[in-house]
Amino acid sequence: MEQIFTPEPLKLTDRAVQKVISLIKAAGDSSMNFRVFVSGGGCSGFQYGFTFDSDNQPDDMKLTTSGVTVSIDGLSYPYLVGATIDYSESLTGAQFVVSNPNAKATCGCGSSFTV
Repeated sequence: MEQIFTPEPLKLTDRAVQKVISLIKAAGDSSMNFRVFVSGGGCSGFQYGFTFDSDNQPDDMKLTTSGVTVSIDGLSYPYLVGATIDYSESLTGAQFVVSNPNAKATCGCGSSFTV
């Protein structure tokens, strides 16, 4: 019998989960989702975006991990399948960092990519 493998759409590290939880608590609205999206732009062609909202679009894919609900719109979903989001704090700043197996190249700052 053939097994069909469906890749996990997106993973959040423990650090990313903790940061998302703290940002939602600070906003005071526990109904918010962590929205991850891809848009055109950046120095490599596409760039990652992150926001918090309570909107539910008909084409949204939702996943819940460690109490955090992540929303991904239908256009962004194919670009993010298999990606991992971490949260990094350093002397140069703090940011969500995406490790994406679909990216063929990334820019120096890591926030834009090509496919």
